[in-house]
Amino acid sequence: MAYGQMATVYDRLMADSPYPQWLDWAEGVWVKKGKPQRIMDLGCGTGSIAIPLAKRGYRVTGVDLSAEMLAVAYDKMRREQVSVTWVEQDMRELELPQADSIISFCDSLSYLTEEDDVQQTFSRVFAHLQPGGTFLFDVHSPYKVLHSFGDQTFTLTEDEISYIWQCFCDPLRMEVTHELTFFLELESGLYQRVEEVHEQRAYQPYEIVKWLREAGFVDVELTADFTDLPPHETSERLFFLARRP
Repeated sequence: MAYGQMATVYDRLMADSPYPQWLDWAEGVWVKKGKPQRIMDLGCGTGSIAIPLAKRGYRVTGVDLSAEMLAVAYDKMRREQVSVTWVEQDMRELELPQADSIISFCDSLSYLTEEDDVQQTFSRVFAHLQPGGTFLFDVHSPYKVLHSFGDQTFTLTEDEISYIWQCFCDPLRMEVTHELTFFLELESGLYQRVEEVHEQRAYQPYEIVKWLREAGFVDVELTADFTDLPPHETSERLFFLARRP
C-alpha cells in the first residue's frame, strides 16, 4: 500500500517517531558486523532515515512505492544539501545495484500482508546484498497488532490538521486495517477531507526467521524494542538482523 495525499502531512504526524533510535540501532549493528559504504533503505518514505544517513557519510539509495512520499523526500534532501538516490519501486520486485547493507525500518515490511510477498521480498533483498552484507529491519509484533491497535479509534484535533483513525483487527490473520480520515486546513481557511486505507499484518517471529533462512540468510538475530534483548510477550516492535554469507 502506497501513501497518497497523506504524504504531504506525514512528517507532521510522525514528528514524535523515534528516528534517532533506528539510526543508533543500525549503526550499533554496523560497528559489530562491519560498516557499509552503500546502503539501501526500503520503504524509505519521506527520507527521515535515509537523509540523516547520507549526512553521516553513507551512500544511500531510498526506495519507496509512493511517488508522493519520494517527492517530499527529494525536497527535504535539497534543503539539507545532501545527496540521496531516490527510486520508485516495489520492494517485492527490487531491481537495483547491490548494496553493502539493506534496511527497512518504521514497520515498512508490515505492509506485506501475504506470506508469499514477504518471502519474495526476502529473496530480492538477498540478491541485492553484497556477500557479507547485512539486512536490518523491524516489524510490528503480533501483540501490537492484536492489543495496541485492536479494534480501536484514535483522534487528533489541531488547528491545521485533524484526523479520525479507526483500526479494525482480524485476529486470525493478525492483520489490522487502518481507516484514516484527515481534515487539512487550506489557505482559504476551509478544510479538505482526505481518506486513506492502510493494511498491515504481523507474523510470528519464528516464521520470519524461517523465511530468512530459506532465502539464504545466515546469522539471523531477533531482538525487540530497540534493545539487544529477545522479545517477550508484550514486545511491540521486533528487530531482525540477517547476513548474506
